[in-house]
Amino acid sequence: MGKSLIIVESPAKIKTLKKFLGPSYIFESSLGHIRDLPEKEFGIDIEHDFEPKYAILPEKETVISKLKKAAKQCDTVYLSPDPDREGEAIAWHITQVLPADTNIKRVSFNSITKEAVLKALHQPREIDIALVNAQQARRLLDRIVGYKISPILNRRIQRGREGSVSAGRVQSVALKLVVDREKEIQAFKPVEYWNLAALLKTKSAISALPSIPLKEKEWKKNRSPAKI
Repeated sequence: MGKSLIIVESPAKIKTLKKFLGPSYIFESSLGHIRDLPEKEFGIDIEHDFEPKYAILPEKETVISKLKKAAKQCDTVYLSPDPDREGEAIAWHITQVLPADTNIKRVSFNSITKEAVLKALHQPREIDIALVNAQQARRLLDRIVGYKISPILNRRIQRGREGSVSAGRVQSVALKLVVDREKEIQAFKPVEYWNLAALLKTKSAISALPSIPLKEKEWKKNRSPAKI
């Protein structure tokens, strides 16, 4: 039986995993993300369904070489980044750089215990593309908002300590909502009105009518002398 490769997100987990799994497994770490949108260009084809253009992070060239080399020595590669959308995206990006014939399985565990790890290895799954797409949508929004709005900020307001300021996908929308609401408040024109109530006596009983708010113009237009 050949060896299996387990790729985790953080190297801090490897020492503990070795105690559980023994010599039949070898371990590597991706040290987080290995690919991202290019640093010096937009990297998103808006005209073609917002297709992203990913580039290998310069500092991860050595990491990727180690992952490829280890994968060639093993029968199975278990991708074990964190069980969240970032971890799922990291696992997917790793599949894009490993050799095409690599036997890849996705495993995830919420705790580094022997029981949780062994259970995960016996229940591998496919990569959750919905989680991957959720992470991609967040990342693409970061890039779209940042590239479109940040230059405006740098032209309009004082630059920060690092020489530039940037706009975020959440803060920008929240600020727009605040500004729109403030404009509504400033444009509001108060109109005087009264609450009127009448107590009427009939042959059967005395009934109280509910108060009906009337705007000033409506009151002046509709009022007529009382008939006694």
